[in-house]
Amino acid sequence: MMLKETFSRIAASISGAIRPRHEEKFGCILRGDVFMVLRDAASGLVQDRREHKNLIVKDASILVARLMKNNQEPSFGVFALAMGTGDSGWNPLSPPAPTNTQRALYSELTRKTFSSTQFIDSNGVPTAIPTNVVDFSTTFTESEAVGPLVEMGLLGGNISTNLSVRNPVTPSNGSYNPLVDLTTRETLVNFLTFAVISKPATSTLEVTWRLSF
Repeated sequence: MMLKETFSRIAASISGAIRPRHEEKFGCILRGDVFMVLRDAASGLVQDRREHKNLIVKDASILVARLMKNNQEPSFGVFALAMGTGDSGWNPLSPPAPTNTQRALYSELTRKTFSSTQFIDSNGVPTAIPTNVVDFSTTFTESEAVGPLVEMGLLGGNISTNLSVRNPVTPSNGSYNPLVDLTTRETLVNFLTFAVISKPATSTLEVTWRLSF
């Protein structure tokens, strides 16, 4: 079986965690776990704490195949974290569940690179030795990502290092066209919707996105 087809079938079967039969067949698990902490900047008091399992989208399998093919293209695997306010018609307390055809956030508010990326060992401890688990972590400061947050995603591929420049695949969701040339676009790797987190300008938001392969 071709590598690209293998990763496509893995990614298409994922919604938070892979079924055991896929683990046995392909010998790997591909999943994402998200940890968020909203904290009052002045006192350090935790105002909200969340843990979610994310959805790995179809375009992630194409990005993996590109990374496996050579080390010249694409520019990045995972590069930045994007936060958004979702579609205007959503109920922010109960937004729709994500689908694996998602290609961009509906209404991106901001994006940020990671302050740390670390391999994680079997005990959940950072390690210098490469493993199959990576933590991508960043913190949105008081002035960043202020608003009613209901969606987020990991971005990579040929994303611009100038975070004010955005070149997503459009539309953000709809009929999935596998013939879109992702080499000219940034790639959405993982996507998550969640009940609204209203981040004020007096709080920080710590996010760790853990990918297990």
